[in-house]
Amino acid sequence: MKKILAVWMAAVLTALTLAGCGGGQKAETTKAPETTKAAGEETAEQETESTSQDSAEADEATIRLGGLKGPTSMGMVKLLDEAEKGECESSIEFTMAGSADELTPKLLQGQLDILAVPANLGAVLYQNSEGAVQALAVNTLGVIYITEKGGPTISSIADLKGKTIYATGKGSTPEYALNYLLEQNGLDPASDVTMEWKSEPTEVVAQMAAEENAVAMLPEPFVTVARGQVENLNVVLDLTEEWDKLENGSQFITAVLLVRTAFAEEHPDVVDTFLKEYQASTDYINENIPEGAALVEKYDIVKAAVAEKAIPGCNITYIAGSEMKEALSGYLETLYEQNPQSVGGAMPGDDFYYGCE
Repeated sequence: MKKILAVWMAAVLTALTLAGCGGGQKAETTKAPETTKAAGEETAEQETESTSQDSAEADEATIRLGGLKGPTSMGMVKLLDEAEKGECESSIEFTMAGSADELTPKLLQGQLDILAVPANLGAVLYQNSEGAVQALAVNTLGVIYITEKGGPTISSIADLKGKTIYATGKGSTPEYALNYLLEQNGLDPASDVTMEWKSEPTEVVAQMAAEENAVAMLPEPFVTVARGQVENLNVVLDLTEEWDKLENGSQFITAVLLVRTAFAEEHPDVVDTFLKEYQASTDYINENIPEGAALVEKYDIVKAAVAEKAIPGCNITYIAGSEMKEALSGYLETLYEQNPQSVGGAMPGDDFYYGCE
């Protein structure tokens, strides 16, 4: 299990077929004007046929898809399975990694076409590449939870006052998100809570096991793992639900699908087909959890037994279009207010949101 944890933290479809249309034989005729074409007409027809062939080739583009171990890739496993079996329209070459650092250079260099990444990283890549990437869809909402050993004594954000909280992710979105929620509930992150930052979730779980009444901030699937290792561990706050209570027009977002802008412009039909099939994949995982968990293990994300318990808390979703823009821009705005560099130093423009320019 520790091996699975370490791999996860070092941190997240078969060819399009075109039906050929065969034409019937032309009846012969002795009228030359009806059977003979002018040179200009033949040239025009050849150009039309060439254009049609080029379009067909564009429609058959293979999507080089990347994902990270963890919840950000769980929603795509049904689509990956269908693509492998030739049961969907999308043609996919899939690459999995434990860290975004392994895949983001490949996206920017044109070696990947679509990649699931943390939401704020998507904004950073957009800024650093001068708009070479766009957000296709939100694919994972918040996966962060406050857990307590014993009790429980915590039922609201306000109850965190005076607590020591063990967590990972210092200087990243978990810290910014928690600070935002604390402030919105009248607490000062600097004085009302004590944060004890660890390098990885396994350390947090070990601390929980050793200390009575310990409180920790953990992501799924580590919450599920911790429950299997720490007696009397309770999930007391879902930070996604706490975010929603603020009714600020945004949502707590973990990850998005990014696409290379050039790829989206060259192959819009391929991208749109992919999105439809991706949405169907997320629906399947949420509605068929045991079967989905088996696919999660097949693609070496986490073991099926862990995935089956974790999927309900992983907030796998699909949000696109104007709804994506509203939710994602609001979330990025809150991170920007906490630390502008967390989103690349500036808020992304409208062209960051695919289909919403």
